[in-house]
This record gives sequence, structure tokens and C-alpha cells, in this order.
Amino acid sequence: MSTKTREQLEAEAERILESFEGRTPTRKERLAIAQQDMPAQDPLERRSTMSEVTYGYSETQARVEAARCLQCKNAPCIEGCPVRINIPAFIQAIEDRDYDTSISIIRETNILPAICGRVCPQENQCQEACTVGKVYKDPMQSVSIGRLERFVADRARAGARAGADQDAPAVKPDTGKRVAVVGSGPASITVAADLRREGHAVTMLEAFHRPGGVMVYGIPEFRLPKAIVDEEIETLKRMGVEIRTNFLVGRTRKLKDLLAKDGFDAIFIGSGAGLPKFLGIEGENLVGVFSANEYLTRSNMMKAYDRRHADTPIFEPRKVAVFGGGNVAMDAARTAVRLGAEEVNVIYRRTRTEMPARVEEVDHAEEEGVRFHFLRSPKRILGDERGRVAGIECLSYELGEPDDSGRRRPVVIPNSES
Repeated sequence: MSTKTREQLEAEAERILESFEGRTPTRKERLAIAQQDMPAQDPLERRSTMSEVTYGYSETQARVEAARCLQCKNAPCIEGCPVRINIPAFIQAIEDRDYDTSISIIRETNILPAICGRVCPQENQCQEACTVGKVYKDPMQSVSIGRLERFVADRARAGARAGADQDAPAVKPDTGKRVAVVGSGPASITVAADLRREGHAVTMLEAFHRPGGVMVYGIPEFRLPKAIVDEEIETLKRMGVEIRTNFLVGRTRKLKDLLAKDGFDAIFIGSGAGLPKFLGIEGENLVGVFSANEYLTRSNMMKAYDRRHADTPIFEPRKVAVFGGGNVAMDAARTAVRLGAEEVNVIYRRTRTEMPARVEEVDHAEEEGVRFHFLRSPKRILGDERGRVAGIECLSYELGEPDDSGRRRPVVIPNSES
């Protein structure tokens, strides 16, 4: 990750723009432009705050990054985008400084640009297919599509806060059809928006007291500020989507009753990941063992980190171990750092190369002092005489042939307990 200040990054971007002197850069010049680093808080300072780690591109940086796009005719990036945003078009609009057009293009297919620009795994989707990354033979050097999406989305949000009009997506005439959407996470929000665009009446049913799903209870504030989620939910409301909270489908109302008695014509079930999965090893019932779901929900949705204003209890250990190598594991480890743990360890049975977590999140965790133990996995959790966690016994692994996920399979080394 870059150690340069925001001012240094801005100055470098300004020099690049000046080198073009108002002319359109050639393909060779575009390929010579280095990927713009994302400005971020100092690692030591952010260890004790829940505020967002990254600042986002400045306008100058965004224009320079947009100039890296080759505007490929076959647009492989669109093929890599789950919602098929017209990526070259919205990036060209940034280069042209037409930011209203840019955000309009994104919103044609994506109602959550500020969120997707922050937390979507672009390096495994649109950016993996980017021609620039293929030229560099490194997908991490692709055009930073997600960061550019965040830039125009944040610019539109700032304009709305300043009083500028922010139109909701257009809605077609009423079809007379009613759809219930169970859950209010990213999938449900997307479905609700698409259905509403087509003119159907949509009612969103959320079990919790606050809509947003995993974006509210799972992803930490330092990675996705909750105010952004609230703003995206407001967009749904402006479109005419009804949102009912504290509505637990199955108890508040059965699915068949929603259809037979309440008059809904269809139901979309976006209930999320559900209950957590444990490893099934000895010691998981000891005091001090938590699922990431519970730990993150207490901290994020119930704001246990805000000790001055929240009464939510949360375990405050001195030494923490997190099992796994995905984004949830990174979120849990980095949350533990901010809640005051003196030492945080991530134990993962493959190597860093195979980690499913976003590279940026792993880099940030390392910067914040999280320790990584690769090719290790817990065999059992050890307890003391009071039934509290006292230690972990781990096995060592080596990598074998690739499995169905394409990653090399971890193979346990016999008698490697430690």
C-alpha cells in the first residue's frame, strides 16, 4: 500500500494531467500512467477509530485514473460486471468531467454505486477482465473501476447534501402487481429497485429494526459507513418501495399467507447467509469463542464499539485469534484491533495467495498490526479450569493439487500439532 500523503498523491496526479496539456493521450501514454493509489488514514491513527479508512479519489486523481482506460471496443470489463454497468462509458464521462452523466450511466443498472464502489470484489470481476491489467500481466494494475465508481457516487451524494436535486430512478406505470421482498440486504435492494422500475408495487420485509442487511450488521463502519447505506435505502423509498422492519417472515407472517391472504403476486427471498458455521472442533463451547456473525453484529449494528453511548456488551480480550481468510475474517480481526485487543492473529490453512479476502483488506489489516499465520489451522481450542479460552492447538499444512475452487488444496502434515 502507498505511504504517500494525500497532498503528495494529488501533486503527482496534477503533474500527469499537465503533461497532456489539454490534448487526448495516446494509447501508449495511457498505458504508461501508473494506477492511482487510494489515499488512506495513517495506520496508527485508524487503529483507534471507526471512521472510514480510505478517503477516496480526488477529482484530479479520478481524471488521471479514468485516462488509463483504453475504451476497448469489446469492453471485457462489462462482461466481468455482475450487473453489466457500461463501464467504458461512465469512465469516459469522468475523463470528460461530465460527472452527472457518469453517475446516470451507472444507475441505469446499479442502484448501489457508493456501496459497490467500496465493497464489491472488483479485482475478481470487472477489473480481472480489464485489458490494462492483462497488458501489465497483473490484475491489480487494472483500471481502478471500483474506485472511480465510488468517486462519482460520492460526488453525487455530496451534491445532494448541498441541496442539489437527486432524482430517483424512473418508474414505469403501475402494473397492478404486488411483490414482497424478504430481507433488505444488497440482493433484496437490487431486486426491489428493478421490480419498482418496471412498475410493480414492492414491499420489503426486514426482520431487524433497521434495513440494510449485511451492510449494516456485518460490514464495519471503517469499511462502509452506515450513513451511505441509509442514503441508498432512501433512494428506494423515493422510488415508492414500502419498507417494514421488525417483520420476521415465518413468525410475523407465513410465506403462504403473504400470497393467499395479503394479496402478493410473488415473493423474493433474500434472507442472507443465516446461521454461522463452526469448525466442529473441541473447545468451541468455551467462554470467549464467538462466531463472526455475533461479534460483528454487536459491534456494527448494536454499536458496542461506542462505549460512551451504547450499552451493548461485547467481549474485550487481550489476545485474539481469528480463523479463516475471507473478508469476514478481516472485518473481525480489524474490529478487534479497534476494540482494544493488544494482539490479533489470523490463522489460515492456505497461503496469502489463496486468501479469498480482498487484497486491499489484507493489506490494511497488516498495516494495522494484525499478525498472519499461514498454512495453519486449529485442531482444538484449549480451556482453563473456569471454562475460558486459554490457547489453541494447531496443525500445520502444505498445499496439494487445486480443488473445485481453483485454489490449491490444503493437506495436513501428520504429527504437526503445536
